[in-house]
Amino acid sequence: MSIQRKPRAVDSKAEKFIAGAPDACAGDVDSQRPYDKGIPKGNKRQISLTIAPELLRKVDEVAKRTGQARAAVINMALYRALEGDIFSAR
Repeated sequence: MSIQRKPRAVDSKAEKFIAGAPDACAGDVDSQRPYDKGIPKGNKRQISLTIAPELLRKVDEVAKRTGQARAAVINMALYRALEGDIFSAR
């Protein structure tokens, strides 16, 4: 039986820095890397959004009419816009 050394502790800041390099992943696969913009809130990210007062009023009216939160209405509208063909390349 031989005596083995303990593995060296890895500095997490250094690992994050190295992992953030453009060539850190073999084969540029951004979908495998966690998206870290915004502030983590459970399984979602909190962002800041600036919106025109009239548009906000309409969002609030829809939220009240449907019994949903403002964030839920905005999330659904974004989801439908991005999954539909509104922003498709022409």
